[in-house]
Amino acid sequence: MATKASDNWKSKVWFNVYPPKLLGESAIGEIPANDEKGVMGRVIKVSMSWITHRAEHSFMLVGLRVKSVSGNNVNTEIDYIEQTYSYIHSLVKRHSSAIYTMDRLTDKNGRKYVLKLLAVTGSKIRTPKKMAVRKKLGEFVMDFSASHTVDELLNSMLNNSFQSEAVRSVNNIARISKLELKRIEF
Repeated sequence: MATKASDNWKSKVWFNVYPPKLLGESAIGEIPANDEKGVMGRVIKVSMSWITHRAEHSFMLVGLRVKSVSGNNVNTEIDYIEQTYSYIHSLVKRHSSAIYTMDRLTDKNGRKYVLKLLAVTGSKIRTPKKMAVRKKLGEFVMDFSASHTVDELLNSMLNNSFQSEAVRSVNNIARISKLELKRIEF
């Protein structure tokens, strides 16, 4: 029995995994498979800091879906990006409010995606203000999505320029202490 299992493992081929050009062009690891068909469609979960080499991205996870295989090289596309549960959980403290948003969007090229955000206020606010913040964030996200591609959105989120613009648009309603990407799905 043990020899049959080890023979099966020895017959596997190792494929080098490359992230999308948006995230870099160096290989991020290897995955085993019997053949190219066994690799297609797989989703590989990796820490964003492993790809970008930036410490502030250590709480982000990215799911990379295999889209093509050429030789022993595997090219991927982003399937989702999400914050870890422990990081999201650590943001909301006593005497603050959490506002969750979920928007189904289309970028200027017609690509559809779902964007989920978490806004944390500096102090406790009542439900009508939460609803106003959620509505204003939804309007901001819709406008931003209509005038940008998904790659531009991801670049601005990774550089925190998207978050600072969104906070500025909402601060007249309630003071937002932190705005984070909870999850983006393609």
